Amino acid sequence: MKIPIYPLKFDPIYQYRLWGGRKLENLLSKPLPAAEPIGEAWILSDRKDHSSQVLEGNLKDSSITNLMEEYRYEIMGKNGLDYDRFPLLLKYLDCKEVLSVQVHPSDNQKELLPEGDTGKTEAWIVLETIDDSIIYAGLKEDTTKENLLESIKDKTVSERLHSFTPKKEDAIFIHSGTVHTLGGTVVFEVQENSDTTFRLYDWDRVDAKTGKPRELQVENAMKSIDFKQGEVGPVIPLVDSAIKNAEILFDNDHFKLWRIKNREAFTVGFKDEPAVLVCIDGKGSLNYNDQEYHIAKGEVMLIPAIIGQLELHPEAEITLFQIAIPDKKFI
Repeated sequence: MKIPIYPLKFDPIYQYRLWGGRKLENLLSKPLPAAEPIGEAWILSDRKDHSSQVLEGNLKDSSITNLMEEYRYEIMGKNGLDYDRFPLLLKYLDCKEVLSVQVHPSDNQKELLPEGDTGKTEAWIVLETIDDSIIYAGLKEDTTKENLLESIKDKTVSERLHSFTPKKEDAIFIHSGTVHTLGGTVVFEVQENSDTTFRLYDWDRVDAKTGKPRELQVENAMKSIDFKQGEVGPVIPLVDSAIKNAEILFDNDHFKLWRIKNREAFTVGFKDEPAVLVCIDGKGSLNYNDQEYHIAKGEVMLIPAIIGQLELHPEAEITLFQIAIPDKKFI
């Protein structure tokens, strides 16, 4: 007999990155691994090499990969036929230094993707900035394949990229094919469940761990770039009157994300669809089957589709992201 499923929280998976820092320790309220730069915390990941494990309850230490095998329809509901693995990858990024100039392929570019993998459309929400924070997103109007390649040789790539100074709470949508990078900021990232990235340029850095520069993938990057994609800036949030104090930041083929700030109880979750909650500030609780489940700053909670809608009760004000998944996969 199966163990009944319930609202699930997961342990973060930390990733060394030469451009990272130590700020995620405060966001997650947990000590980071040994004193090295941690650039990413994967807070919900269904990948063979990095599969999130349940933090507490009767399913503690179960991986999301195994849960998707055993509880796929309980988790995904009406989308159970469409997804054989959890379709999103959620992260926090601590970009102490500027990342490589990079691009991700689209779902349709099968020749550039590992077998069974998707393209990578993603989005960022800015959580922290410093005086010299910067985001590069999209190409300047007169950029072509030829002059972009020339700028790599000349080490003037940044002059070909649109850039702006981000502010806390900015939300930026990065469609596959968009050249991008960022630095001096902490962001939350939601993306397709893919880890395919092609580097165009890496600022001539040397990885302290290997003593060598990181590999570039210029040829595949050029194949992935959408040269029709113009300059990208912060999105304009849309007020959602159906949820008190909620705004829609992203709504596309791969995910829909609300930002909710509330002091009063409000409904989370969906009928026959999964929901993911990411708490950015504050804390709260919800009741399911006469048991209290708590969520606090930095934590992620997956509400399986079989559970449906629940009331979340904040302690003082809570800020969280609620994420929904489309009905059908677009690959």
